Amino acid sequence: PPPLLEPLFPPQPGASPGFAERVRQHKVRLEWVRAEAAGLRGAVRVLNLAYEKAVSVRYTLNRWASCAEVPAAYQPGGPGDGLTDRFAFFLPLGAAAAAAEPTLEFAVRYRVAGAEYWDNNEGANYRLRGRQRVPPAPGPPQDPDSSAWIHFI
Repeated sequence: PPPLLEPLFPPQPGASPGFAERVRQHKVRLEWVRAEAAGLRGAVRVLNLAYEKAVSVRYTLNRWASCAEVPAAYQPGGPGDGLTDRFAFFLPLGAAAAAAEPTLEFAVRYRVAGAEYWDNNEGANYRLRGRQRVPPAPGPPQDPDSSAWIHFI
């Protein structure tokens, strides 16, 4: 099985106290991420500074020797606070994540009204470490009730 990516940061920053204030202050913040078999899915919250905006995620699997960038898609019916918008992204890792223990790093870019804002986890980048999944133990399937006593009268 492919390795499981384990975030080295809280995977749901949007659930932490003061998240809305951090979005207002920094203009862009990662809301949550979830590792999946084919890649990494997540959401970003941005301060609604103008109608036209672009959000993307820049990422690497080799400590920035090379990188890729994917656009994030606007999510209609987002937070409903009138101040922020939500964008969703998917980082397709495919065969690159099949390395023994891959490390994924990423940062979020928000471009709006001629300005550019980044969320790079306070300069540390968002990092996820690959961990091999433990395959099920070989042998016959174990019946959960196999150790139960059966008494016939």
